[in-house]
Amino acid sequence: MSDAAGRIIDLYRRHADAWTAARGTALLERAWIDRFAEMLPRMAAVLDIGCGSGDPIARYLAGGGHLITGVDSSPEMISIFRTNLPGETAQVGDMRSLKLDRRYGGLIAWDSLFHLAPSDQRMIFSIFRDHAEPEAPLLFTSGPAFGEVIGTLEGEPLYHASLDPDEYRMLLDRNGFDVVAQVAEDPDCGGRTVWLARQRYA
Repeated sequence: MSDAAGRIIDLYRRHADAWTAARGTALLERAWIDRFAEMLPRMAAVLDIGCGSGDPIARYLAGGGHLITGVDSSPEMISIFRTNLPGETAQVGDMRSLKLDRRYGGLIAWDSLFHLAPSDQRMIFSIFRDHAEPEAPLLFTSGPAFGEVIGTLEGEPLYHASLDPDEYRMLLDRNGFDVVAQVAEDPDCGGRTVWLARQRYA
């Protein structure tokens, strides 16, 4: 759908402050974050992929004693993250080429994976696998069905895409993850489609 997918990084770079203000700090997704956190070991290292400003999700998990590494393709977002969470780790990085050479006790890609084109989403699951410790939970959001949708950010086109739910299940299974829970268009989470999976014990 046009070249909107290729403009995502630039869009979040130019509108980082506006997005942060619009996002706010209310943890509307708390039920899912709590469920994810219940699966984490004590003081787990958590990789937040597409971390944005770090507030409220990374801040909430850090408040629970977990050690956060935030990764975002926007240097401006990472700057805000470092201001919000100076005690945590943050770095600029594109999730499509992420290679941190370590594994984490939990991974989150909340409202980030769905900004990738379908072909890029398909390759991300091996990246999740390569960064997950045995039994690590993985939490991410998608669309409810295969397709592409254009939203807006500060009046500019904002790309979203989703694979079919059966394909997500196949990709998770192929990369060693079991689905723990999945809700399409969860009415208690702003209509998001949410996936919670766990890496199998090797």
